[in-house]
Amino acid sequence: MTDETPQAAPNASAPQPPRMQILAQYVRDLSFENIVAQKGLSGAEVTPEVSVQVSLDARKRSVEHQYEVICKFRVGSKNTADETNLFMCELDYGGVFHVEGVPEDQLHPFLMIECPRMLFPFIRRIISDTTRDGGFPPVNLDPVDFVALYRQEIARRAQAERPADAPVS
Repeated sequence: MTDETPQAAPNASAPQPPRMQILAQYVRDLSFENIVAQKGLSGAEVTPEVSVQVSLDARKRSVEHQYEVICKFRVGSKNTADETNLFMCELDYGGVFHVEGVPEDQLHPFLMIECPRMLFPFIRRIISDTTRDGGFPPVNLDPVDFVALYRQEIARRAQAERPADAPVS
């Protein structure tokens, strides 16, 4: 006896799930400045405070469905006692991504959230190794909330575009 139940034909009009592939990753720029070694310490007690600034940029490449995302991290440390700088590390880390199946209205948030999320472990490692190799304890970055970072940037842009005489709601 054979099973003659017709197989359901796949729906050709069903949306394809988003597909992302990392094609390349690279250090675009890396700078580390050991200010303590250059200027020396005055023998004062050192209580370091580390600050981290993150900015993101994305652009379409000439090849269809390819995008370049650049994550810029600026990590600095100051002595809290006298506000002297201890070190400065700046890293521009890029990735080239092949992205398909993302609706046009969701592409910008996808590029600014999901792509940096994929690059972050590599960025974290580079900054940790660089600060350690520069003579300081390794800086292990806390996870970055790229969704919150994206929302802050959208709010900042909306604020900048609002006319100065517009009422605040």
